[in-house]
Amino acid sequence: MIIVTTNEIRHREIKEIVGPVYGTAIRSRNLFGLIFGILRSLFGGSQVGFIKMTNRTRDQAIKALEDHAEQLGCSAVLAMRFDTSEVMGKMTEITAYGTGVILEPKSQKDKI
Repeated sequence: MIIVTTNEIRHREIKEIVGPVYGTAIRSRNLFGLIFGILRSLFGGSQVGFIKMTNRTRDQAIKALEDHAEQLGCSAVLAMRFDTSEVMGKMTEITAYGTGVILEPKSQKDKI
């Protein structure tokens, strides 16, 4: 599966546009991690725990996007983007979305 943020892929042609595809992941920190993060924010510095959690959630959203695209028979997702929101003030929701397509190689004539 090819997942890109661009609207096209060099040397590939869109054979069919399948439509919108998406994957959502929601994650919350445990109580200890939340308290530690709040205390750390009072003294400044990088929020390493929150960064790791966000990166894991983003990876889960991409995997869910890939699964959805495969279920629909797509060979690629173009124009992939992220949307992020907070749920109940304690959880992070990340949705990865894009346009699912079926690609085919361009002909030799089109490559020139």
